[in-house]
Amino acid sequence: MIVTSAVRHIVAGTAALLFTLPVPAATASSGASVGEPTPPVRQYVDPARLDRQGTQVQRLPGAPRVPSVSALSWVVADAATGEVLAARNAHRRLPPASTLKALFALTALPHHEPSEQHTVADAELTGIGAGSSLVGVKEGYTYKVSDLWNGVFLSSGNDAVHVLAAMSGGWESMTRQMQDKARALGARDTHVVSPDGYDAPDQVSSAFDLAVFGRAGLQDPEFVRYSSTRYADFPAGTWSYGIANTNRLLTGADGVDRYPGLLGIKNGYTSNAGNTLISAAKRGDRTLVVSVMNPQEGGGLAVYEEARSLLDWGFEAAGRVRPVGSLLPARTKAAARSDAQAVAVSGRAAPAAGPARGSGPARGSGAVAAPEREDAPSGVSAGLPLALVASACAAAIALWGWRRRAAHRG
Repeated sequence: MIVTSAVRHIVAGTAALLFTLPVPAATASSGASVGEPTPPVRQYVDPARLDRQGTQVQRLPGAPRVPSVSALSWVVADAATGEVLAARNAHRRLPPASTLKALFALTALPHHEPSEQHTVADAELTGIGAGSSLVGVKEGYTYKVSDLWNGVFLSSGNDAVHVLAAMSGGWESMTRQMQDKARALGARDTHVVSPDGYDAPDQVSSAFDLAVFGRAGLQDPEFVRYSSTRYADFPAGTWSYGIANTNRLLTGADGVDRYPGLLGIKNGYTSNAGNTLISAAKRGDRTLVVSVMNPQEGGGLAVYEEARSLLDWGFEAAGRVRPVGSLLPARTKAAARSDAQAVAVSGRAAPAAGPARGSGPARGSGAVAAPEREDAPSGVSAGLPLALVASACAAAIALWGWRRRAAHRG
C-alpha cells in the first residue's frame, strides 16, 4: 500500500508538471498553416549541358523542331528569366567582331551623360585598325556623347569607340574595365584585346557570352534606345549627314525584311570572325535574345536570316521546351560556403547544387529561404515530457525495490 501510494504521488506530480509545460507547436503534418508558404522549387538545369558540342534542346510534346542553321555557334534565350531555350556550341570561343561593342557599351555608357559635349583631340583617333568601319569623327570637332554613341551603334564606328574610350580612362584601361565587366556578368569565354572588336590575337567571345551581353543591355533603357535607332543625323561642324543602322533586321536594307518587334542590339563582321549578330525582339509579354556567330552558308546576309529563324522558333517553342542552361551568373563561392555553414548548423541536407552557370536564383541572388519560426519545437523541448515520465517511473520502481528489501530484512 505504501509503494502504491508513493507511485500514485509520483505519477500525480509528474502529471501536474506535464500540464505546466508548454505544448509543442503543431507541425506541418497536422494540416495547420504555419509561417510563410514555401516558394516553388526552381527547375534544375544540367550545368554541363551547354558545354557539350552540337545542338542542345529538350523539347516537350508538341514543341517545334529547332531550325537547321549553318552558324558555328548560336544561343536562343528568354531575356526575362535568362533561361536558354536551345543552343549550339554555346561556349565555343570565336572572334566576336563588332558584337564586342555591346560589352563596350555596357562598360562605358555610365561614364558620361548623353548631353555632355567633347572636342576630339588628334591623339584620340590614333591606332584605329586599317579597314575599320568609321562614322566620320574628326579632330577638333565637338560632339555630344549621344552623337558618339549613335556612331557606335548605327555605323559601328571604331573612331567613335576610340574617342569614348579615351574619355573613359584610355584604351588600356577600357580593355581592363571590359574584361572585369564580362566576368561580373558571368561571361567567362570572353577575352578582350581591342575594345572596338577589331580582330586581334587571342580576342574571343562565345554565343553564350554575347547573349549575356545582349540580355544585360536590355536592362538599360539608354542602351536599348541606341541599339534600336534606325536612322540619325551625325554632326560635321556646321552641318550634319544621315547615318543608318547597319543591322538589316532593324532597317530592312539590302532585301532583308525587318523583324517585327526587333530591339536591335549589335551586328559585326571581320574577315576573321565572319558575320556575327546579337538580336533581341519582343512579342506580346515575351522578349528573346539570340546570338549567332559565323554562318557557313548563304553569304553575308545569312546571319540575319538565321537569327530570324531562331527568333521565330523561340517564340513558338516558349513554354514547350525545358531550359538547357541559364545566362545568369554562377553561384559564388561565398554563397556556397554560406549554404555549407547553414547545413552544419541546422543538420538538414543541402539543396541540390545548381548549374555551374546559374540556372536560377540561389542563396545570395534573390531566392530567400523562409525564416524558421522562433517558437518551433526543438528536439530537446519536445522530448522533455517523455524524459520526465521515464524518470518518474524509474524512481517509483527503485522505491518499491528498496521497500521490498527492507521488509525482507525485517
